[in-house]
Formats: sequence, structure tokens, C-alpha cells
Amino acid sequence: MTDSRETVDLLPLLDEIRAMAQTGLNYAETPYEEERYERMLELVAEYYGETFALPPEEVRERLAGDLGEITPKIAAIAAVFDDEDRLLVIERTDGLGWCPPGGKLDPGETPAEAAEREVREETGVEVEARELVDTYAVEPPGDFPHYSISHVYLCERVGGEPTTTYESRQTRYLPVEAVPEWALDYHREAVHEAQTLQRER
Repeated sequence: MTDSRETVDLLPLLDEIRAMAQTGLNYAETPYEEERYERMLELVAEYYGETFALPPEEVRERLAGDLGEITPKIAAIAAVFDDEDRLLVIERTDGLGWCPPGGKLDPGETPAEAAEREVREETGVEVEARELVDTYAVEPPGDFPHYSISHVYLCERVGGEPTTTYESRQTRYLPVEAVPEWALDYHREAVHEAQTLQRER
């Protein structure tokens, strides 16, 4: 068994790899992809086992059991307005429509940190989360199994310029009333709340 210092350093890494592998398996489209993600889970089980002196098979069972019921995921959405009171939005590449930048939290990340990261990754704009607007229980789109609890943050741009990414067909500042089609129903309500808060600042 490793000493406690090594255990503390190792576990966050293993947990992040596990999360990536399980997410990858959910979206894998080819046997090759499934094989790679399964191999990642095997490695996680092996090193968890070495850390806790448990057989890898037992670790795999515990990791699988940890999935348990399909419980809500935690997400963060960023409301970013420019000097003309226009909202930073993206047209999603999955065809669902337009939305503020946002997404699920990574392991070890706070909702505010996730909001800042998602804006950077999806639009190229750097922001700082200034204030929590509200939280929303969000029904999943399509056949995705997980409900989510979404934290909406009013954010301030501190750098960068809007650009498209692999997640966005278009990235633009638009008046809230001019957004063509919201990806999820709650986006409209959340954005209006954020806009009201922005105008009161």
C-alpha cells in the first residue's frame, strides 16, 4: 500500500480519468472507442486497487456500483453582456439551437469555475463570474438520461474575442429578444433574470 501522501496525489487523477472514461463510453460510436475507454477503466481499477490493496475486480464492481441511480448532474451557465446590453450566445453544433455558453462541471471544479471555463472553451472569451443569478432544475434534451441542476452566473468579460469552436457553429452577441431559437426552455427565463440583475448593477 502506498503512503498517505501518494494516495492524496493519486486519487483526484484516477477520479478524473474514471469520469472521462465513463462519459466516453456513454457517447462512444465505434467498437474501437469503446475498447479504449474500457481500457482506461481497467487502468483506473488497477491503480485504485494498488492504492487501497484491493483486487482490481472488486474495485471495478465498486466503481460500477457507484454509478447507482441516475441522479442529477451539476452544470453552470454564463450570462455575459456587452456594453450594448447584448448577450453572448452560441449556435450549438448538435442542432439544438442557441444558448449562453455553459456545461457540466469537471471533477473538483466549482460551478463558478465551470462557468468561466465553459465560456473560454466555447467562445474564446475570458470572463470572471461575478454573481449567482439563480439555479434551475433542467429536464434533459432528447434521450439523454440525466436531469441537471444548472447554476446561472452573471459574468464580466475580462479578455478575448468571440470565436467559433468545435461546439459552436456561430458565436455572437445578440439582443436577448433576437435570439433565434433557445436550445433549452429555461435559457430564456435565466437570461432575462441575468439581464435584470445586470441593469441593476
